[in-house]
Amino acid sequence: MTLRIANCSGFYGDRLSAAREMVEGGPIDVLTGDWLAELTMLILAGNRLKGRPGYAPTFLRQLEDVLGPCLDKSIKIVTNAGGLDPAGCAEAVHDLATRLGLSPTIAHITGDDLTGRPLDLTNADTGEPLTATPLTANAYLGGRPIATALAAGADVVVTGRVTDAALVTGPGIWRYGWGPGDLDQLAGSVVAGHVIECGCQATGGNYAFFQDVPDLAHCGFPIAELNADGSAVITKHPGTGGLVSVGTVTAQLVYELGGPRYLGPDVVARFDTITLTDDGPDRVLISGVRGEPPPDTLKVAVNYLAGYRNTMTLVLTGLDVEAKARAAQDALWARVPRDSFDRVDVELTDTGLLRITVMDADERRAGRTFSSAVVETGLASYPGFYALTPPGSATPYGVYWPVLVPASEVHPQIFLNGTELPPPTSPTPAAAPGASVPPNPETADATETADATGATEAAGATATGATEAAGATRAAGATEATAPQPAPALLPVPGRREAARRDPAPANGEQGAGTAIGNDVQEAESTTGNDGQGAESAAGNHEQGAGGGGRGAGGVAGVQGLGSSGAGQVSAGERQAAGGEPSRREASAVGPQVGVRVPLGRIAGARSGDKGGNANLGVWADTQERYDWLAAHLTPDTLKSLLPTLAPHRIDRYELPNIKALNFVIHGLLGRGVAASPRMDPQAKALGEELRAREVDVPPHLRD
Repeated sequence: MTLRIANCSGFYGDRLSAAREMVEGGPIDVLTGDWLAELTMLILAGNRLKGRPGYAPTFLRQLEDVLGPCLDKSIKIVTNAGGLDPAGCAEAVHDLATRLGLSPTIAHITGDDLTGRPLDLTNADTGEPLTATPLTANAYLGGRPIATALAAGADVVVTGRVTDAALVTGPGIWRYGWGPGDLDQLAGSVVAGHVIECGCQATGGNYAFFQDVPDLAHCGFPIAELNADGSAVITKHPGTGGLVSVGTVTAQLVYELGGPRYLGPDVVARFDTITLTDDGPDRVLISGVRGEPPPDTLKVAVNYLAGYRNTMTLVLTGLDVEAKARAAQDALWARVPRDSFDRVDVELTDTGLLRITVMDADERRAGRTFSSAVVETGLASYPGFYALTPPGSATPYGVYWPVLVPASEVHPQIFLNGTELPPPTSPTPAAAPGASVPPNPETADATETADATGATEAAGATATGATEAAGATRAAGATEATAPQPAPALLPVPGRREAARRDPAPANGEQGAGTAIGNDVQEAESTTGNDGQGAESAAGNHEQGAGGGGRGAGGVAGVQGLGSSGAGQVSAGERQAAGGEPSRREASAVGPQVGVRVPLGRIAGARSGDKGGNANLGVWADTQERYDWLAAHLTPDTLKSLLPTLAPHRIDRYELPNIKALNFVIHGLLGRGVAASPRMDPQAKALGEELRAREVDVPPHLRD
């Protein structure tokens, strides 16, 4: 029997009515929601330091609407809203139920909090050591503890930090009894979880072709109809707005993705084996997903306080924008020396905004010393000078720092109505008969190892338990067991590998865990405040379309053929593993192209996002011919020519021909993560749309 798993939250601050809509809109078996982006853990830590709950209180507001109906309909509720205090959240659920006259069985899961434990704090992305004191340290747990709680009779399961996909994988294990060796089934549930965990982004929200989405203002939340074999149909309740199509599902598949090997604590899901099939109106079938044993490490999200920052944004109007930007900076730095700050970031956007951000360990220096100096230039600067904000004080900022720990050192604890249950069976990295198995690390192809090392963990606010930056060689190599439809080899496109600019490791004197976070940290670190919920959200819906592109980027770029200089040449290493013959795209790309100039977005969709300090940019096509053209021409070097602000950064490209998509990982673009990023678009949400606006020459038949 199909297990219908509904999502009602994609981030902390999502639509409050969504839980009620999902429970009342049609039959479901499990109600889930994701409240924990990387940034959210830092926000919750700030709340806890100020005596507020360390969990997401908006969950309780939603639960009040649906707890009774869920008990009446035997709908299970699984949430990660427990954040830093799952026990406290479970107690609040109990108090709410008592007030409503209800008696649910409530489980909560702990064991993810590693704060205070001795850890190897080497950054899993950059290799840097951490010398600051962690404020939070939470391991990404998998779905098996959730399954254990449900099997024990829990009506409500409250977790702390788990992978986003675990909210689907856990109920799947519970319903179908999947063991550690049922790798393909587990992998299928991970993919389904990745699709629905960001809520309406799977049903037409933030979709590149948003004009094709009906009633977007009332977009329905997604449902995964999960089957025993791990396949799933993505859909939504009838009569709701939005759209479920191969395109909307593809868009979410490439969101916050690293390499095609999607690492997690339960399984490694091979995104290059996914098959998408139109299953009728607002229904898309996900099938064919292959799984590999999980790595023997878990990812740990560490946050620490790094100092103070302040930003002033000046508006540059009319002519001579670049000269005005120089004049503004000359006047400012004459009053407060640029080198007096630990870090300075200046961003001139395509919309004529000059955004100057300073960061420093000294709150006063980063505060009014800086912002007052900007104001003092007001009558001695460029013509038309004005600022978008008044001079303000500095606000604290934190840094997200991913590390790895042995999975054997993390021990989930499961409590049912306050009583601890026996621990779940630990997954063992052993494949079931007929399932794909990991290659021998000793025979791993060096290029594939680079694939695993070069890409961060792929999830979304959506982490999948472990980064592909370490420990992933167990999933990389040349040998695989004989099985139908073997997964293709994974090879990044050759290209310039320029190291990203990295900030130095924090000094020993940086702020420790005892430093109070200011009252406005939620507003300063939040990237959405349009729902009236105190700007505690970690979504990025308000970012400007500039996407960080400077005027120096040349505005809208045009690239002749996207590959005429040789950047678009396809190496033999990119050919499909079977046979080594040139692919269709190689054959079609041979010879000069005579094209018409159009924005890239007329033939391709894109979605971009953040994962720690890296950004990802997924690009997909709706036809095979368009994909062949994209795959032949859109290389890392070409991407840099279209978006020159990416030029200093190393870019890895991964092919997903099974879903007609390419994924680019831009290393270091976001500095030290969303909480510390000085960019106007700190989560790289607009990067995909910036790319789609660039003009390229394409064969005329691809435009139509």
